[in-house]
Amino acid sequence: MVSVVFPAYNESENIAELHNRIVRALETTSEQFEIIAVDNGSTDNTFIELKKLSPIKILRFARNYGQTGALDAGINAARGEIIATLDADLQNDPADIPRMIKKLQEGYDVVAGWRKTRRDALSRKILSRLANWLTSKVLGLKLHDHACGIKVFKKEFTDGLNLYGEMHVLLAGVLHNKGARVVEIEVNHNERIGGASKHNLMKAVKDLGDLLTVKFLSDYMMRPMLFFGGWGFASTTLGVIATTTAIVLKIAGLYNFGQTPLLIVSVLFFILGFLLFMLGFMAELMLRIYYESKKERPYMIREIIEL
Repeated sequence: MVSVVFPAYNESENIAELHNRIVRALETTSEQFEIIAVDNGSTDNTFIELKKLSPIKILRFARNYGQTGALDAGINAARGEIIATLDADLQNDPADIPRMIKKLQEGYDVVAGWRKTRRDALSRKILSRLANWLTSKVLGLKLHDHACGIKVFKKEFTDGLNLYGEMHVLLAGVLHNKGARVVEIEVNHNERIGGASKHNLMKAVKDLGDLLTVKFLSDYMMRPMLFFGGWGFASTTLGVIATTTAIVLKIAGLYNFGQTPLLIVSVLFFILGFLLFMLGFMAELMLRIYYESKKERPYMIREIIEL
């Protein structure tokens, strides 16, 4: 079975047409399918319009928890062995899903869309290119379009997956770090007809923060002391070098301790090194607590309706 998941926030003008396109696209395949819509606390008639559709499973949030939270809820509610995600603004084309499923069956675990011909403003294209370059460098997964909303992947790689912040943009990279084989193919991209874009500068800043978080969790999740301890050791070493230099200058009669900032610098590095070691220790303790406690989702589903 294929589970198609799309979050929707104030997309009342688009979801009926989106649903029709999804149904038409998947009816051309031999796969059984379900459609899961997550109403992300919409303030317009999105929920009312969703209830007019069939077949569909609706998850209604108590309030807006962000696109990542909505995507996380939809993925966890999916029953299919294959999950397809896309945006609700009609810029992604559901007709690409069958091609992506076919590509997945060639031996890949994740198929990411690449909007080679984008229907966006020039400023957004430039920002996207810079963001994709940086993301590829940091995560070690070279994709032309990490943020493309349309993706198809195997359900098995979502076990234990917790998405938060703006991590839906980095979904391919997150799954890649779990061992998934990722490939990208060119997909269609349409101009937005109805509704308003939810992208802004603050979202880009959040994306950067989540990128660093994903990198840290990927490389140091199991041993955070390696990260903090490494920087702590480096800082302590610099403190030793600064102290030794100050002593040598004093013995040589060139400068007294009060004539150079080396003594202050050495104390600063020693304190910083100690703090970093303690951060690493606390991170190790928090990691143990995390795995030993019950994890809760950072959102509340008000109701679930299956039509």
